[in-house]
Amino acid sequence: MTPPPDETPPPLGEDERDAAVRRLQEAYAQGHVPHEEMDGRLHRALTAATHADLATALDALPGQPADTTSTVAALGGRIRRRGAWRVPRSLKVESAFGRVHLDLSRAVIEHPVIDVELALGTGKAKITVPRDAEVDVEGLRTVWKDTRYRPPRTVRSGGPRIRISGTMGFGRLTVRHARH
Repeated sequence: MTPPPDETPPPLGEDERDAAVRRLQEAYAQGHVPHEEMDGRLHRALTAATHADLATALDALPGQPADTTSTVAALGGRIRRRGAWRVPRSLKVESAFGRVHLDLSRAVIEHPVIDVELALGTGKAKITVPRDAEVDVEGLRTVWKDTRYRPPRTVRSGGPRIRISGTMGFGRLTVRHARH
């Protein structure tokens, strides 16, 4: 189903395409991508219209772990990620006392599915997802307050699927879709 013209997902940013091209060039320089494949992959990365299109250009790159995991932890204070940061396939966020803000709206998302596991004691958490992302919060357990997430009225295709799981103690998670 094609979305109406005014509901089309936002185009990929140049930062995302540049990061994909750099990753392809690194894999080629290390001999992981044959010359015959390189031109096609670069073309797909440079002409990608959605995150899913970009993921096909980077699909199964040899030498790149298929299931990357990163952990961000702090006892107190703030955990903040924003701008053009590379999102791993699986992200664990741990904080005993503090605020968490993950902004995925301008991040480089190379995987069609992203797992975010929260282990938060007290404090608020906010996750801003791309406009065309599909969000699943069913795996999240909350102790004190319910999660605030309102899915968009229309489902946009081509974006990543973001699965949020884990435990929220005495705080609230707010998930919002980017407006741009």
